[in-house]
Formats: sequence, structure tokens, C-alpha cells
Amino acid sequence: MWGHIALFIIKYRVWLLSLIGVSTVYMAWVAKDVEMTYDFAQVVSPKDPDMVYFQQFKKTFGEDGNILVLGMQDSSVYGLKNFTQYQHLTDTLAKVQGVSGVLGITRLIQIEKDTAQGRFVTAPVFQRKPRSQRELDSLLRVVNSIEFYKGQIIAPRTGATLLAVTLDPAYLNSNRRQAVMNNILGHAGQFQKATGIKLHYAGLPYVRSTMTTKVAGEMKFFALLVLLVMGVTLYLFFRTWSAVVFPLLVVAIVMVWCIASIVLLGYKINLLTGLIPSILVVIGVPNCTYLLSRYHYDYRKSGNQILAMTRVIRKIGLITLMNNTTTAIGFVVFTFTDIAILYQFGMVATINIFVAFVISFIMIPAVFTYLPPPTDKQLEHLDSKPLMGIINFLDYIVLNRRGTVYLAALGLIVIAGLGIRKIEAVSFMVDDLPKSSSVNTDLDFFQAHFSGVMPLEFVVDTGKPNGLLKLPNLQKIDQFERFLRAQPELSPPISIVTFIKAATQAFYNGSPEFYHLPDNSDKNFILSYLGNSKGTGAGTDSKLVRSFVNGNSQSARVSLKIADIGSHKLDTLVNRRIQPAIERIFKGTGMKVTRTGTTVIFTKGNEYVIGTLQESLLWAFGLVALVVLLLFRSFRTIFYALTPNLVTLSLTAGIMGYIGIALKPSTALIYVIALGIDGDNSIHLLAKFRQEMAIGGRTVRDAITNTLSEAGTSMIYTSIVLFIGFSIFAFSEFGGTKALGVLMGASLLITNFSNLVLLPALLVTFEHGKGEQIPGNAPIRHYDDSYHEEDDDMDQNLQRLSVQRAKPVKTV
Repeated sequence: MWGHIALFIIKYRVWLLSLIGVSTVYMAWVAKDVEMTYDFAQVVSPKDPDMVYFQQFKKTFGEDGNILVLGMQDSSVYGLKNFTQYQHLTDTLAKVQGVSGVLGITRLIQIEKDTAQGRFVTAPVFQRKPRSQRELDSLLRVVNSIEFYKGQIIAPRTGATLLAVTLDPAYLNSNRRQAVMNNILGHAGQFQKATGIKLHYAGLPYVRSTMTTKVAGEMKFFALLVLLVMGVTLYLFFRTWSAVVFPLLVVAIVMVWCIASIVLLGYKINLLTGLIPSILVVIGVPNCTYLLSRYHYDYRKSGNQILAMTRVIRKIGLITLMNNTTTAIGFVVFTFTDIAILYQFGMVATINIFVAFVISFIMIPAVFTYLPPPTDKQLEHLDSKPLMGIINFLDYIVLNRRGTVYLAALGLIVIAGLGIRKIEAVSFMVDDLPKSSSVNTDLDFFQAHFSGVMPLEFVVDTGKPNGLLKLPNLQKIDQFERFLRAQPELSPPISIVTFIKAATQAFYNGSPEFYHLPDNSDKNFILSYLGNSKGTGAGTDSKLVRSFVNGNSQSARVSLKIADIGSHKLDTLVNRRIQPAIERIFKGTGMKVTRTGTTVIFTKGNEYVIGTLQESLLWAFGLVALVVLLLFRSFRTIFYALTPNLVTLSLTAGIMGYIGIALKPSTALIYVIALGIDGDNSIHLLAKFRQEMAIGGRTVRDAITNTLSEAGTSMIYTSIVLFIGFSIFAFSEFGGTKALGVLMGASLLITNFSNLVLLPALLVTFEHGKGEQIPGNAPIRHYDDSYHEEDDDMDQNLQRLSVQRAKPVKTV
């Protein structure tokens, strides 16, 4: 079958190349519409109970992750000139399209008592721009007396202040988000230039915007860098520019198809799918390298281009397809989950791995049968002395030092086991960015002055409609809030309780010592004032209150900000400190407290993804075993194929533990990918070994020597190309991408030991012992379409030479 495919490609190469060209132009036109996204919610299943509750929370109380904060700590802002600039910035940001609200010192609201009407009314503290420093100082004293805003807008210990900009979700979750962010940051930059006051930025919209921009920039940079490095590597191997230009053209086409497929599937580029184009480079180039090295090998034997290329495709077509299938398995298992970000990653990668296979197996044979045949100089790499020295050394070790090989493997696994015990599963909201990143330095500012800006929410359900109107229930919530306020990782909470405290302070003419819940002596007066305040902005139907109380006054939202302390510390804080306090405070009340918010969902998502990836790894092993079984029709061969991969993954995990790379979604997926890529080498070597054993009279030792001589060369070439390609990722600014480069690079070095030393040693040991011929009915021999006698190939192809224009036949 593969012989017919090869001749079809050569015969209709003009049409096939034209079809690829036209299709690629169309895909490039589609790819221009690709969009970026960075949505934390994608990492949690929509069916997860916490996710279902979080979606209901947002419907009831509104978004919790749509606030961008600008902070500053500079006393000069309280000078009249700079304060005027600050007020101008605040007013300008409020008018930006996509901004639904701005809260800062100049836009603070105070509650006042209207004794005549028996109600509370609200009024802005700054009803006009202050005209003198004295007037400004007087207004700032009013601001500092309002306890409600302490720790929220103004840091009482340091004097730092922040400006909270609420973004419209309709803009936040669309491609218009970046334009809004650029507009906001542009106005902020003008303020900094005019005043010399340094601004700090934080909040999920800013983090997402920054990371999205960096993902886009890195995707382009690394794609070009990997192409450049691959080009240099290919030239050093083959000593001809044609072996550089056309393989790189293949992967460039595949990258265009990849981006277009993201658009056609209705997805957006995120932190994971943004890696796929670069990953496809280091998968597609080895396909071309493997084809070209085998083409050179067979051309040197036959001296005929068509014969050589037809033989290459006929012999390695199915094997290469199975290798690509094994690689795809590392990605396709992600489609078994209902986690959007993993499903999309797996789907896009799987589709384009096979796209890369098809395009490379059409373009390389079609193009290189047009080009002049390789020269003697270009074939010199087949006899490279360093390479032959390595192959001969490996052959000696496998045939004469197998005991040493097994002891070394066992020792390395034991050492790796100690490293695996050091691995920690921990993640941070922004831990993929470098510590020196402005995002991290600005985050440190807000954590130092405002205890962080990451949202954490609690919902207190009193169990009965209007339960929040009962003072004992409010007192329990207040007790809970006092506990939360004592936790150093948390900002002061905001809730209906703090709002009522502010109303109590207003009832007593703004005196700070009365910032508390009403007691039995004054609760009737204060509650009646609140009841009469409907429609004034201070009543129970105001927008502010509605964002903290549900429609029937049964449930209250307690909103806090938390430092980015990492999933471990967050788990300790919530489950070992806050949860026991909840049980103690609300015991016997019938009230229920539920934690939620974007930070909780993010942490839950990490646990979800890591757990899913563990299941995916088991699925990947099972699917690789199935491919091996279908390919070789031998259960024993499954043992041969999977043992080296288990060793490779174990040693890679040990390195991960020793160098301190945490287990998180961006690093856990490395093992599933590595299994797919490393499985290629096992299948490749086993297939070549089967071919050698199919030749009559050949012993296991002879077959291993010939297998290492031919297949080992291609495997070393491929490993070098992959190692160099993945190593480029080690220079990424993103922690997860950097870990991908380091661990995949390590995995590719280890796989040479596993598949070129350990696997051949196992074959020599267990395939009927040393020096014995494998019987004709041995399972590893049964294979239907990859071995053909050289003379049969020659006869079949020479009869079809008419499809290729005449060229001088060069013999060696």
C-alpha cells in the first residue's frame, strides 16, 4: 500500500503541491482572525459543584474578578497641584468606553443623617474640585474619618491609596478588552508623566491582559527562534540548503494550519494553545529529518532518486504514521476531559500532528524528486566518525555489559525516587511570570499595603428570607468578619455588616468610635432610618447594598482581597483556620457559610487539572500499549516498548524534584507529552529490529548491531533536533514554558539511554538469549507491510521510472 502511495505522490506531485499551496493561502486568511484569551475559569469543569455555585454567585452578586487597581504611595499626591491631576485621571477613566465604574479618593461617598426626614442620604465627599490646599486638607480629614474605607481605598499604616476601576464584563470577555486596557494604561501613563508619581497596577484584568500580551509575543518570538535554530541544525547535518529550506517550509505551513484550526474550531489562543505552534516545529522537523536521512541512506545504495524515495516511504510510512500516532496520544488524552483549556489543547495539537505528517510526507518526496540528487559531500553525514563512534560504543555496551546497564538503570530509578518525593504540587495566580516581572513587583506593593488584591468571597446564608434583618444574625457575621480581619493574608472585609456600621457612624454624626453594629438601644432608630432611605442610595435597595445582599435578604456576601500566597498556604488558611472558625462561630445558628470566588476556582482548577493529567497519563500508557499491540501483534512487545518510557518518565520526574520545579498544570502535562514523543523511539527501534530478524539466519545479536547502526543514527539525529528545539523554551519568561523546555530537554537526553541502551539490552536478554536465531513464528516478526526485499523494490520502481524525468544515475 505504501509503495502505491509513494508513486501516487511522485506522479501527481504538481497537483498535490498546488493543492497544499492553495489550501495554505486560505488557512492564512482564516488565521488572521485568531484571538487571545486568558480565562481562569476554563480550567474547571462546568459540572463541578464549586463551579456551578460560582456561576450562581456571579448571577446573584455580580463579577468578582473584573476590577483593575492602580496604587500609589507618594505624599505629593495630596498636594493641590498633583491632587488636581489625580482627580482629572479619575474623571477621565470613568469616561473610558468599557469602564463601568471608578472608585478613588475623589469619588468617595459619605453617608449623612437627614433628621428632618428620618433617613440616611449619600453625598460625594468632593462635591467640587478643591480650590486651595486648606480646602483639600479639610476634605482629606473627612475621608480619613470614614472607617468604611480604611484598608480598602487608603492604607491606614502607610498612607498608600488605590484607584479601583471596574470593567464591563461585556468588554472584559471579548477582543475589545485589550483596547480598554491600553486606554486605561495610557491615561495612567500621562498622569505619571505629569506628576512624577509612580503607579502600581494589579487585579485580574491587568494580570490577564499582561499575560495575554506576553503569550502573543512569545509565540511569535519562539516560533521564529526555533525555526532558525532548526535550520542551523539541519544544515550541519545535511550540508545543503535544500534540506533546510523545505523542511522549514513544511513546518511554517503546519503552523499556519494550526492557527487557522484554532479559529475554525471556535477557540482562542491561551497559555496552552499558544505553545502548540512551537511544539509542532519540534515535531514536524524530525519527520522531515527522518525522511531525508533515510532517503540519503537508500539513495547511496541504489543511486536512483525515485527508487530511494519510494523505498523510504514504503518502508517507514506506516512506522512514521504510528510514531506520529503515539505522539498524538500524548495530546489526544486531553480530549477525554471536560476541562475547556485542556480539551482545546488536546484537540488542536492532535489534529495538527497528523496535518504535519501528511504535509511532510507529500512535500518532501515531491520536492526532493524534483531537485538534483544528493552529492557525495551531502552523504558524508552517514559515515560521520563521531556518530559511528557513539553507535559502536552503544553496541558494545548492549552486547557485553548488560548487567551494568540494568544496575545503572536500577540505581538511577532509586535516585529518581528520592527526587520524586521532593516534588510539591503548588501554584500561584501569577507564578508563570518571572519574579522580576512588573506584575510581580506591583503585586508585592499591594500585598504590603492592602494585603493583596486577589478576590476571595464568602456567602452567608441565614436560612430564612429577611434573615439579614435580624440583629443576632448580623452580630454573628460581624464576629466572623472580626476573625477574618485578624488574618494577615486578608484585607478588611466588605459586607452588609460594614455598610450598616457605616450607617451607624453616620447616625452619630460621623464619629469614628461609633463605627459598629447598632445595639439594642439604638437599633430601632437606625433600622428605621435605613428603611426610610430607599431610593436615596443609602437604603436597602441601593446598588451598593444589592451587590452584597440577595433579593430576599436571606444571603449576604462577604468580600475580601487576599495575597497571592500559593495553593498550599491558601488551603491551610481556608481549611485549617477559617473553616474551623466558621464551624465555631455559626454552630447551632442554622446559618451556612460557603467560600467561593475567582481565587478559589483557580485553586480548584489546579487540583482538577493535576488530577485529570494523572488519569490522562494512565490513558496514554494504555493507548500506546494498544498501538504497539496492533503494530507488532505481541503482548511481550508491549513490555519492551513501555519499560524504557517508564524509566524516562521516572528519571524526568526525579530531575523535576531535585531542581525544585513545582507540580502544576503547566508542568504536569509535560509527562503525557513526553510519553507520546518518547514512545516514537521505542516503536522505531522495535520495528527496525523486527525487520532485521525477518532476514533468514540472523541472530538477535546481529539484528541488534544492524538496528543500532541504521535506526540508531536516525534516532540520535531526531533526539538532537528535538532537544535543541525544546531547549529553546528554557529561555521563556513563563515558568511553565521554561519548565517545558528544561524537562523535555532532559527527557530527550534520557530517552537515548532508555531506547538505545536499555531497550536493546532487554531484547538481547529476553529474545531467546544471546546468539540464538528467532524462530520464524516469533511474535515480534509478525508485521504486515514494512519489510520488503531490496530486489522487489528495485523491480517495482524501475518499471515506473517514467514518472520521473531522466537524471544521471549515480552509484556508490
